[in-house]
Amino acid sequence: MATLYVENVPDELYEALRAQAKSHRRSIAAEILALLQANVPTKKQLKARSDLLQRILRMREEAPRTAGPFPSAEEMIREDRER
Repeated sequence: MATLYVENVPDELYEALRAQAKSHRRSIAAEILALLQANVPTKKQLKARSDLLQRILRMREEAPRTAGPFPSAEEMIREDRER
């Protein structure tokens, strides 16, 4: 596992990180690691997102499924209005 050192962190940012870490009951290092994990996607996560997007786009291109044995939403709304 790699080690990362960060220098010249502005005091205001450091205090904000410190307060956030304290509120989450973590060390500052653990808080920074959690922030990085939540906000910097890995290659694997980017691939999964890309695959999901491709699946969604393929589903959008498919012809809509038939209404089946149930009336469409339009038909049900019209029926309610006629009552």
